Amino acid sequence: MALAVLMLSSCGIYSFSGTSIQPDVNTITINYFEYKALKVNPSLSNDLTEAIRTQFRKMTRLEQVEMDGDLEITGEVTGYDVRASAIAAGDIAASNRLTITVKVDFTNRKHHEDDFSAKSFSAYADYDSNNTLDAVESSLCQEIVDKIVEDIFNATVAQW
Repeated sequence: MALAVLMLSSCGIYSFSGTSIQPDVNTITINYFEYKALKVNPSLSNDLTEAIRTQFRKMTRLEQVEMDGDLEITGEVTGYDVRASAIAAGDIAASNRLTITVKVDFTNRKHHEDDFSAKSFSAYADYDSNNTLDAVESSLCQEIVDKIVEDIFNATVAQW
């Protein structure tokens, strides 16, 4: 068992954080996620970009560089929608759902078989319709961003 762990960790492909980064990949560029959704949330692009950068800083050995990284993530927020998620008596919304959608391009300059383009990631959170979106928006967005960041991380370097 110890030999198997030693062999896996020495080849540099698997880590205990769940990543599968090839040993010749050392840098990553995470570009700013532009906001292209119709409904405006002025801080979402920055919050999402910083959350992705933080995740990669905490969970990988990759050095983050401004341009031309071995890996590159580019994306945009394409959807920010609120819809009723449950209807009560009298066709009144009992709860609402905030959904955020992002589109991501991923380039692995060393291993192009891992590349993907325009892949959509979406997550949502529900809230009681007695609350206004303004009252719960910050906490909902944080919850949704956390889910999306995890999905992007898994799709790019954990390859789940």
